[in-house]
Amino acid sequence: MSDDIHDVIIIGGSYAGQSAALQLARARRKVLIIDEGRRRNRFARRSHGFLTQDGVDPAAIAAAACAQVMAYPTVQWISARADSARRMESPSSAGGNFEVAVGEEQHTSRRLLLATGVKDILPDIPGLEQRWGKSVFHCPYCHGYELNQGRIGVIAGSVLSMHHALMLPDWGPTTLLLNGAFEPDADQSAALAARGVTVERSTIAAITGHADVELSDGRLLDFAGLFALAPFELASPIAQQLGLEMEQGPVGAVIRTDPMKETSMPGVFACGDAARLMASVALAVGDGNLAGAGLHRSLMFGTI
Repeated sequence: MSDDIHDVIIIGGSYAGQSAALQLARARRKVLIIDEGRRRNRFARRSHGFLTQDGVDPAAIAAAACAQVMAYPTVQWISARADSARRMESPSSAGGNFEVAVGEEQHTSRRLLLATGVKDILPDIPGLEQRWGKSVFHCPYCHGYELNQGRIGVIAGSVLSMHHALMLPDWGPTTLLLNGAFEPDADQSAALAARGVTVERSTIAAITGHADVELSDGRLLDFAGLFALAPFELASPIAQQLGLEMEQGPVGAVIRTDPMKETSMPGVFACGDAARLMASVALAVGDGNLAGAGLHRSLMFGTI
């Protein structure tokens, strides 16, 4: 076990985790970041909609953030996966409240922040995974503008794909590819027609080229880009290990937090995609900023 007891261990060093670390570092708190290097948006070439960083490679944003955070002497970084975390039974004798296992090493801290992110569960369509984040997307605000009002396809996964289909005509002529996921009822059909959405009922055999859809009947539809509503799951089991309360959303569950980002277990905080139902780089940074302030307040005034 490490003798170094941190004020906060942050599991996950992407945008939210680093944003929280920055606030804590500036409060001169001892922080350990544990990160395995698998950002959710690692497949994307450009990040959009983040003020001052619009169009920047998301890897470059993360690298610049890391350089800034690690310039503070009270921050340490471990490039590895956190295997488990637990609330310690005798924090006074052990010198800390939480223990995090990284391989054979154990690290202790007074507070714990989960910024673990989520993992997208992609539709099982040949050719889709290779194009995810490049010509197949999930967020119109992040990627719709760059399609330059070209033809857009929405790959239905369930009736929830109506949301994508009704949004995307603002970015270009839209086709809803039902792919056997559901059949629009009369009201849904009227709403699609009112937005000028074309409905395609043939199933998808594969995605080829840039964003071409090969249908089971042999036709080939070309698009500037495709959108798919992928379910997600937490990228780490640690929230479940700790027994934290979850909040169920339309396509996945996230960690439930209070307004200052504390979870159902006192002393454990969560932020970023793992703790909010709407996701973007800008939202993750803001969420991490709030979590950092909440953690600092907890360290100053809280007892657990």
